[in-house]
Amino acid sequence: MKKIIFVFTLSVFFYNCGSTKNILSATRTPIVTSIDLINIVDDKVQVSVNPGKISSETISFFIPKTVPGTYSTDDYGKYVEGFKAIDYNGKDLEFSHTDANTWVISNATELDKVTYFVNDTYDTESEVEDAVFSPSGTNIAKDSNFVLNLHGFVGYFQGLKEVAYELVISKDEKLKSTTSLMLKNGAESNTTREVFVAARYFDVIDNPILYAKTNTESFQINDITVNLSVYSPNGVYTAASLKDRMEKMMTAQKAFLGDIDGTKEYNILLYLSKMDNKDAGGFGALEHHTSTVVVLPEAMPKERLEQAMVDVVSHEFFHIVTPLNVHSKEVQYFDFNDPKMSQHLWMYEGTTEYFANLFQIQQGLITEDEFYKRIMDKINNSKSYDDAMSFTTMSKNILEEPYEENYANVYEKGTLINMALDITLRELSDGEKGILWLMKELSKKYDVSTPFEDDKLIDEIVEMTYPELRIFFDTHVIGSTPIDYNVYLAKVGLENSTEQQQTGYFLEGEMPFIDVDAKNDNAIFIRKGITLSTFFTDLGIHGGDVIKSINGTSINLESIRPIIGQSFGWTAETPIKMILERNGEEISVEGKVGTPSLNVTKLTSVEKPSDKIVRLREAWLKN
Repeated sequence: MKKIIFVFTLSVFFYNCGSTKNILSATRTPIVTSIDLINIVDDKVQVSVNPGKISSETISFFIPKTVPGTYSTDDYGKYVEGFKAIDYNGKDLEFSHTDANTWVISNATELDKVTYFVNDTYDTESEVEDAVFSPSGTNIAKDSNFVLNLHGFVGYFQGLKEVAYELVISKDEKLKSTTSLMLKNGAESNTTREVFVAARYFDVIDNPILYAKTNTESFQINDITVNLSVYSPNGVYTAASLKDRMEKMMTAQKAFLGDIDGTKEYNILLYLSKMDNKDAGGFGALEHHTSTVVVLPEAMPKERLEQAMVDVVSHEFFHIVTPLNVHSKEVQYFDFNDPKMSQHLWMYEGTTEYFANLFQIQQGLITEDEFYKRIMDKINNSKSYDDAMSFTTMSKNILEEPYEENYANVYEKGTLINMALDITLRELSDGEKGILWLMKELSKKYDVSTPFEDDKLIDEIVEMTYPELRIFFDTHVIGSTPIDYNVYLAKVGLENSTEQQQTGYFLEGEMPFIDVDAKNDNAIFIRKGITLSTFFTDLGIHGGDVIKSINGTSINLESIRPIIGQSFGWTAETPIKMILERNGEEISVEGKVGTPSLNVTKLTSVEKPSDKIVRLREAWLKN
C-alpha cells in the first residue's frame, strides 16, 4: 500500500499501501455470491451468499476486519446493514451479531443463504472516525461507477475460506468491468450479467473490480499485458492520455527487475475523485497480486498526476516482489478477523518504496540530484516519527498504539534501511550484490505459495550474505539505535550542505508543515520533528501547536483548504493573526506573513572522490 500527500492550488490532502484458477473442491460446490448493481436501494447494494450445505448446528459468517496490505483495523462489517439468514423455505433463521464483523447463525443445517445490504465507504469518509483509506474502500454510484474492493462486499463462512467462489454480478449494460478475476467458462454471457470464479476467498478479495463506462487502454511489457482503466467524473482524463507515461514507466520497471516475473497480466484501476464531501479523500493505492486500485484527485494538473501515477503505481507493481511473492506465513495464511502481523514491514513496504525510487535513477527517469533530494526528503520526514523504535517490533504490533501512529515511517525510514543495506552489500561485494540481488535470491526459494518463517528470515539473509548485515539488523532494525545515514552516504561520496531557500507558507513543495488530527475533529496542528520555515518561527509558532483560528476563521480540515489556496497570493506585508493551542492553553500570535524561507539540507558530491568511491556510487545508482 502507498499513502501519499498531494497538494495543488486550492487543496491540501493528508495521508493517514493473483492469478485466479477455477479449482473446485472435490467435495463441495462453490460458494455462490450474487451482487446486484442494478437495483440500488438508498445508495446500498444487496449481496447474497449461498454456502451450499452446512453440516454444523451453528456457523459464523464474517466480513473482514483487516485485509492484507492495509496494516490497519477497518471493520468493513460496519458498512453492512439488514443482515438476514434464510432457510430453504425462505424463512428467517436466528442469528447473533457478536461484533462489527461477525454473525453467528443458529440452526445452520437449515441455512440456504445469507443476504445483506452494503453501504460504500467513499460517501462517509468525512463522517466516520478512522475512515477506510480510499484505495481499500468502496464506491457505489448508480449508473456511473462502482469501486468493488470485494472485501467490502463479500464475506466468508467459518471453515470455508479455502472453498471456491462463484461471483454473479448484475450490472448496467453501459458499465464495463476491469478486473483480474477469471470469467466462468461456459457461463451465459450478456451485457447485464457477469459470472466470475475464484479458487478461494483470498482470490476474491485479491481481485478488485472497477465498473465504469469504457475508458481503458492496454499495452504490452515483454510478456505482461497491462490494462489501464480510468474513471474521471468530469471527463478530464482518459486512459489514452495517461497511457504513454505508464508504458514508459512500467517498461523501465521490467528492465530493472530483469528475470523477476510475478504475473502475465496487470490491471491498473484509477479512480479520480471530485474531492467533495461525498467522494474519496484518501490518495494513494492498494496492491494486489495482479492489479492495483489507485485514487487521486481529478483536479491535479496532468504533469503532477502523471508523476503521482509513476510514484504510486511503481510502488504497487514492485509489490509483486514482496510481499506478494516473498512473504511470511503470517501473510500466506492471513486471518482477516484476528490478524497476526509479520515483523518485516522494513521489507514489504521499505524495500518496495526503495525500489520505486531507485529504479527511476537507474533507468534514467530522474536525475541524480532529483534522486538525492528524494533521499534527503525521506531522512527529514523520518524525523517526524519515533526514530528509537525497533522496526521489527513496530511491524509485529502495527495494529496497536504507539506503533500504529508510526506506520507511515515504513515509507521513510523503511526506504532508508534498504538504502543502507544496499550500499553495504555493494561495498562488501565489490559492487556485485545489492538489495535487488538479495530479493532475486529470496524469490528463488520463496514464492506465492511458499512462505518463510517470520523469525528466521534475517538469519537466512545473513547466511546468504555477510556477518556485517547481522550487526546492522541487530542494531538498527531489531534494535532501536537510530541510523547515522551520513556514514553510508559518505561511502558513496555524498555529504550534506545547507542553503536557504524560499518556500511556501504552509507547504514545502508537496510536503506540508501542518497535519490533521482525524481523532480530534480534524484539528490542524504544526508538525513536530521537522524544520519549520521563517513564517512559523518569526511568529513564534512551535511544532505541536494546534491552529484554532486564522484571521478570525475557525480552522479544521475543511476551512484550512481555501486559506492555503489564498496563501499563494499573499505578499510579505499581508497581516495575519492566529489563535493557537499549546499545552492546553490558548495563545495569540500576529504579525506580517513575510517571505518564508527554510534552511534546506542537500546531498552533494564531495570534491575529488576516490576511484573506489566513484565505482561504489556507480554500482549503487546504475548497476
